[in-house]
Amino acid sequence: QVQLVESGGGAVQAGGSLRLSCAASGRTFSSYAMGWFRQAPGKERERVAAVSRNGGSTYYADSVKGRFTISRDLAKNTVTLQMNSLKPEDTAVYYCAASWGPYGSSLDRAYFSSWGQGTQVTVSS
Repeated sequence: QVQLVESGGGAVQAGGSLRLSCAASGRTFSSYAMGWFRQAPGKERERVAAVSRNGGSTYYADSVKGRFTISRDLAKNTVTLQMNSLKPEDTAVYYCAASWGPYGSSLDRAYFSSWGQGTQVTVSS
């Protein structure tokens, strides 16, 4: 089992930036892919970004391409989500997640099975 703890959420005005971090423990960090999801009130949980085991492959939702950047630090067992040019529609609870999916499919949302507790991001207009 892996434990995931998010930090870095908060409130910001539109156009601002936030940096989310997720600290992982309990399993070898390089053995699983990592991702960030978000869920706004009344909406389904959405996959925002994901990064492969070695950091060589990434996924971004169309809604965040060019604004968000995901990265992982294998030495520190952390994954970060740098969010720039934030919009009110980015408001949601953001969750860190881990995937043990097979190589080539590990970023598929169906394989993410371990979750953090979530951190709130609020963007005001």
